[in-house]
Amino acid sequence: MAAAISTRQPPCAALSKIRICDFTGQLAGAGATRILAAFGAQVIRIEDRLRQGQWDIFRGNGPWMDERRGIDLGGTFNNHNVEKLGVTLDMRKPEAKAILADLISVSDAVTENFSKGVLERWGFSYEEMTKIKPDIIYVSNCGFGHVGPYSEFKTWGPIVQAVSGLTFQSGLPNMPPAGWGYSYMNHTGGYLMAIAILMALYHRHRAGVGQWVDMSCTDGAAALNGPAILDYTVNGVPARRPGSPNSNRSVHPRMAPHGIYRCAGVDNWVAIAARDGEDWAKLCKVMGFDDLAADASLAALEGRMERHDEIDARIEAWTETRARMDAMYALQAEGVPAGAVQRPEDRIEDDPNTRAWNLFPTVEHSKMGRVRVDGMPIELSETPARIERGAPTLGQHNDEVFGGVMGMDSETIRSLVEEGVI
Repeated sequence: MAAAISTRQPPCAALSKIRICDFTGQLAGAGATRILAAFGAQVIRIEDRLRQGQWDIFRGNGPWMDERRGIDLGGTFNNHNVEKLGVTLDMRKPEAKAILADLISVSDAVTENFSKGVLERWGFSYEEMTKIKPDIIYVSNCGFGHVGPYSEFKTWGPIVQAVSGLTFQSGLPNMPPAGWGYSYMNHTGGYLMAIAILMALYHRHRAGVGQWVDMSCTDGAAALNGPAILDYTVNGVPARRPGSPNSNRSVHPRMAPHGIYRCAGVDNWVAIAARDGEDWAKLCKVMGFDDLAADASLAALEGRMERHDEIDARIEAWTETRARMDAMYALQAEGVPAGAVQRPEDRIEDDPNTRAWNLFPTVEHSKMGRVRVDGMPIELSETPARIERGAPTLGQHNDEVFGGVMGMDSETIRSLVEEGVI
């Protein structure tokens, strides 16, 4: 029997002793430090005081809470930067570079997802940072990393997906590649970066030394091509061939039927998978396919694979007359794997499992007020995540960080503001 999740308040967060000097933006970077912040790390997010929104274009971009607009009101930025502290520095000024050096000296890691060489041009290469703090951990997450012939190129989410080969695999038979829409690879890049930071921290805990973690977001995306690469290298089967890819049908692992089927209404769908002959027989029973159930050639997987198109047509003729949830429950009642294709609003408002996991908690933002954001689908019994504070407004925590963390007096901070350093 699984142990029950503890409901007592933990003595401290899992990463409460970790401080991150953070330059990350968008999602491939900010998504990584967001995870660390949720589990207690002090993530100090540094932004340019003048080029507002240029380091992270999600500042000042929607979705919006109401009719208000501005660099502090972007919903996407808020979602990706909850529980972080925000400070500003004008890195064109020598005084700002001195402040950054002091901040690095009291941090465990420096994180960024700029293009190659930005920190180096500021005078903060890994080698220079180790002079400031010998055991510093530096994690850079470029589009192509710092090595290889593509390292000088700049990327964006859709570019990463195209170059990595992922875009090529998405679409419907005999049609051009459809792409993945939203920059899905940014999520994976953020997850990989979070893992990399934690591994480097663990190594330092064991060995007492820091390191430079160089990441290539594009190569992280290429690693998601596993099944297609295996099929080609082992079987000589290319990803694009007559009838493939078919993004409404899964071919790995081999099952039939195994796909997404249209249901009643506008843009409603249900996913169905028959894992074996037993599932196939149950599916035929639910859908009233007595003729297909009696067809001995369909009892084995190979027979169903050969007639997959015919079977899909019969299934969709059944599903398109039914509501997606009704189709799902009817199949599930007989033990056939099936799931209604849900929209984001379905998961947020109606799904009981979402509520049980608190997957979309409400945070308090200093200007937007109470806003719902992405939660953490991870439960640690002793040190659970905490997501209560919204993203920082521009420079919101200058006094708290420069004064409380770095020990500057109020007069010094006031002078730095007047001089345009912070």
